Amino acid sequence: MANPFKQLAGDTAIYGLSTILARIINFFLVPLYTRILSKTNYGIVTEFMAYIAVLQVVLTLGLETGCFRFASKDGIDKEKVFSNAFMTVFLFSALFCVLMIAFATPLANAMGYAGYENCMIYMGGTLLMDCSTAIIFARLRYEHKAMKFALIKCAKIFTETGSNLVFFLLMPRYFAAHPDNWLLRFISPTPDFSYVIFAIFVSSIVCTLLLIPDIFKLKFKFDRSVWKPLLLYSLPLMVAGLPGILNDFMDRILMRYCNSNPATWRADLGVYQAGVKIAVIMSLFIQMFRYAAEPFFFQRQKDQDYKQMYAKVMDYFVEFCMFIFLGVTLYIDIIGLLLGRDFRVGLSIAPIMLMAYVVLGMNFNVSMWYKLSGKTNYAIWITLAGMLVTLAVNLVFMPVYSYHAAAWAHLASYSVMMGLSIWLGNKYFPIPYHWHKIIVTIAVGLMFYGTSTFLPEMRLRWKLLVHTALLASYVYVWFKFENITFARIKSFFKPAKAAKSNQDEIENS
Repeated sequence: MANPFKQLAGDTAIYGLSTILARIINFFLVPLYTRILSKTNYGIVTEFMAYIAVLQVVLTLGLETGCFRFASKDGIDKEKVFSNAFMTVFLFSALFCVLMIAFATPLANAMGYAGYENCMIYMGGTLLMDCSTAIIFARLRYEHKAMKFALIKCAKIFTETGSNLVFFLLMPRYFAAHPDNWLLRFISPTPDFSYVIFAIFVSSIVCTLLLIPDIFKLKFKFDRSVWKPLLLYSLPLMVAGLPGILNDFMDRILMRYCNSNPATWRADLGVYQAGVKIAVIMSLFIQMFRYAAEPFFFQRQKDQDYKQMYAKVMDYFVEFCMFIFLGVTLYIDIIGLLLGRDFRVGLSIAPIMLMAYVVLGMNFNVSMWYKLSGKTNYAIWITLAGMLVTLAVNLVFMPVYSYHAAAWAHLASYSVMMGLSIWLGNKYFPIPYHWHKIIVTIAVGLMFYGTSTFLPEMRLRWKLLVHTALLASYVYVWFKFENITFARIKSFFKPAKAAKSNQDEIENS
């Protein structure tokens, strides 16, 4: 019989591949967008993406998780579970899509996008396909078909990327030579935000086509005895998930209404998104850590000293996060070249967003208490508190400080969520985190960053040399803190037996 933990770890790695790949490719599209699109157009793309992200949570109705719950129950036909879930999401999303098509013109006019009615239709079609296929992907996960899941997800990612490259780099010249081309019914002759939205729409079509065989395996027969309890279980999960997604994307939506300069909110939103993308390096590390850490935490709960182990994981996590923080901020002059010249003003929010992601990662660690203790109902209230902080900070400060307020709102929100998790965790599931050490680590990292900002202006090569010395100093302090030696690092990468032998030699020396 296969080891269930080994299977979990293997599936986690494969599922993580498609997620991380999507974020990496999306990151590397930023130089393309910020060099070809105007700040206003990139801001419009950002607004559309925010609406799509929120609506995906609403339109799937929490049925992905509901399927896992009910398909695993004894005496329930899993075919009926997935079929009823698919029909529900499809019909609900199809209704939304029909409304988007019917009201595309007035909606585009109301949003200030007259002449871009097609984009409303693309958004409706994308949501219809992505939300419906989410149930098919849930079935693949339930059946442990991780490789098929990842391959189709990767095909979607590469289709979107390829479409972007073709549309932005090849089609404008082709359209100039062929002004009657049929594609001009779908996108404009010159690059703008419609290229990005249409590329996403195309990738959703390809993904749906690849899943057609799986869709037709479903038994399209409504069963009220399955559908009603499935929906009653799933809808609260959708409601519980909304604060989390709104916490991440609310600032993009509020920019239209609360920006300090109503005439430039789209351009400011584009600059803000570009600055956030620079901080995605930290976000990528946290995402990879989560894929590895979550099963690790559950598996190690059986160990005698598991709480001490969790505390040590937090130490290493924060130390490495501050290393990434310094790595990005100290070399921001080089990394910032990824952005188009007009967007580099947004680099000012990168340090804030980097620290926000550090706190978010720490919150993931400290929030494990309610997952390990089974008190997951607290997650809703913690996330809701974070959402209210995000809303309050943006409503109060965005009219004055624009996207800088949005960045600080993320840091404030994640900090409040972490504070609540720590307080409740100490009450219900105390873990002996080394808070003095963690605070010192963060303070040292911020001290080196602060030192870099007060240095006098100098040539780039000298500046990079000094900043490299600051980064090396942080690594030196980190290694001293943890008593890390080159012998320990070397033994870490050796095979298990050799590493153990080397460790014995170190301890005996």
